[in-house]
Amino acid sequence: MKLHPWLFFCWVLAWPGPGGWLRGADAVAAPGDPAASVIILANSADEDSLDIARHYAARRGVPMTNIISLRLSTAETISRGEFETTLYQPLQDELVRRKWMDAMELTTARPTPSDPGGIRGKYLILRHHISYLVVCRGVPLRVEPDASRPPDSKIVQPKAALGNNGAAVDSELAMLPQSGWPLSGSVPNPLFHNDYPLALHETQVVKVGRLDGPTAEAARGLVDLALTAETTGLIGRGYVDLGGPFAEGDKWLAAAAKELDTLGFDADVDREPATLAPEARFDAPVLYFGWYASAVNGPFARAGFRFPPGAVALHIYSYSASTLHGAGDTWVPGLVARGVTGTLGNVTEPYLQFTHQPQLVLHALARGDTLGDAAAYAIPGYSWMGILIGDPLYRPFKVPWADQWRDRAKLPPDQQPYVVLRQMHLQEAAGHQAEALAIGQETQAAGFTAPVALTLAELQRTAGDKEAAKLTLLPFLSPEKNSRPVEPALVVAAARQLEALGEPKLALELWRQVLARNPPAAWLKPAIAVARAAKDNAQVARWEEALTALTAPAVSPK
Repeated sequence: MKLHPWLFFCWVLAWPGPGGWLRGADAVAAPGDPAASVIILANSADEDSLDIARHYAARRGVPMTNIISLRLSTAETISRGEFETTLYQPLQDELVRRKWMDAMELTTARPTPSDPGGIRGKYLILRHHISYLVVCRGVPLRVEPDASRPPDSKIVQPKAALGNNGAAVDSELAMLPQSGWPLSGSVPNPLFHNDYPLALHETQVVKVGRLDGPTAEAARGLVDLALTAETTGLIGRGYVDLGGPFAEGDKWLAAAAKELDTLGFDADVDREPATLAPEARFDAPVLYFGWYASAVNGPFARAGFRFPPGAVALHIYSYSASTLHGAGDTWVPGLVARGVTGTLGNVTEPYLQFTHQPQLVLHALARGDTLGDAAAYAIPGYSWMGILIGDPLYRPFKVPWADQWRDRAKLPPDQQPYVVLRQMHLQEAAGHQAEALAIGQETQAAGFTAPVALTLAELQRTAGDKEAAKLTLLPFLSPEKNSRPVEPALVVAAARQLEALGEPKLALELWRQVLARNPPAAWLKPAIAVARAAKDNAQVARWEEALTALTAPAVSPK
């Protein structure tokens, strides 16, 4: 059957939907509740996969009848032929049978000489009723390229390497509503950077998220962490790590940093070519965007490091999701193992312009979008290498900011300072400097908190009140009086502020606290400079000796 494109367009617009020629899904989501129209895909050959599917359905209120289990390979990589015969086509068949997709069966069901590289499929899909497709651990991750299928030329690709027909399984499943799309390279995403998508755009793709990770427990935890964070909203700091290999990526990350500033998050922006240093400040990282390293490193690699519930992190790297089950430190499974709630990555080389753009992810989340919608908004094409790991229903900004601020006293003590910091930054951005200072001072009067003290002292110094700034930082010198231990990186930040205030002797005392045990070489150098400014030659000599011992090359025995 051949349908003229214009006639198809008119047909879709006039399509009566459920109750029309072909009934739509029996279970129509209640207004504002997309959970009822989530489809969950599991591998029936993997009991963990089925358990994750049931766990997700129970936690999110998805009807158990929305689980589709197919018997699939348990390998992460499968061939193109196996993908089409065991996964794609059976799934599409089941979605049509259950009326989640309104479809007409085609008489020409396989590729033709004029369409050698595409999937023509069995159906003309007219509309679908799926809010999100959730793929569970155990479902294959990647489709291996098939060199026997010639590249097609329906879409002009900017690089010859994009003639590759390999892809992430999830990215191919996003194309379930289409017939005959080209397999080679990336197919344009109608939702990309589209602030006002039409119903026609929404029906052209399915938004896909994956519950996966190095262990089944970690995969199940993705929805638990999301639900925990949705009760309070996103609370913590932001971190942006620029200085990657291409100007375009740095432009995206700079835009993400600007978005964090607009939102009022207390944040650090690193512009050095290297990734974040192991000793960098990294408290409460709920938003992280950076690049470019092959494996988890820096503060992520610290012993015992865990993200706060709700954290969204994106490290741009070509092979960040080349595996999700390995015990190594590949970025995506490494972040999931450390408690991230949502992350994005690539199963193999995507080329930078075809990856998820971090500033678009953050912009969409900040306006209240779900993680699934934000991922779809941020990626330029499907049938390619990108994936989303996390619950697509997760809304990090579900709780309005006004409610977070009003209810801050109900929060755990370790979260309250970051809500205060955000309010201080918002007041400062609005030109209300006095109000920002007053909020910080009131908070410190109720009990010392290191994150608030650092920001308050910086505001006081900027306002020209150096004496007030010094007094704000003095509690760092009495760790026994603090209700909770202060992270070394925050003590270092206080030392540097005291040095900027012209107080090298006070700064030196803080450096002594930090360097009393196992001092990193990166901290010894600035500490030595402070000791010199304080004219403490004995301390200079001790730290120089320690620095020499740490940096001296190892000598192999004869």
